[in-house]
Amino acid sequence: MKAKLLAGFACALVLTVSAPTTAADDKDIVDLAAGSKDHTILVTAVKEAGLVEVLKGKGPFTVFGPTDAAFKKLGEDKLKAVVANKELLKTILLAHVVQGKAVYAKDVAGLDGKEVNGFTVRAGAGGVMIGDAKVTKADLKASNGVIHVIDTVLIPTTK
Repeated sequence: MKAKLLAGFACALVLTVSAPTTAADDKDIVDLAAGSKDHTILVTAVKEAGLVEVLKGKGPFTVFGPTDAAFKKLGEDKLKAVVANKELLKTILLAHVVQGKAVYAKDVAGLDGKEVNGFTVRAGAGGVMIGDAKVTKADLKASNGVIHVIDTVLIPTTK
């Protein structure tokens, strides 16, 4: 499992290093995440789930991007189990994506108390939360949407 994660990371690193440098908003969601040292697990998971082409698509997308530290909060056993189950991995990752709309920080006040992908948004003096995840960095603009960095992986409830 670690070998797969490391191989995915190495591939992302090679793609990032070999890609020509461009302004952040000239990169799509996947390329922007691949250029972040804090999102190596997310990029690997997106590849494992077969979502690269989707997130390189036209968009617009709003992506709540969990950091590597957020994934590590799940614990090694749970993380391995999720990555091993492609459908579960895809479900979890898609819970972090709003398709068809780029929602920026300036728009969040209007979402306070509303649900996004099954998670309640709370905006106040303490910052912005989606479910149990705190937005730690907002408005990373990509050519096909925006990424908001979060500190916790969103786990959708199954019905």
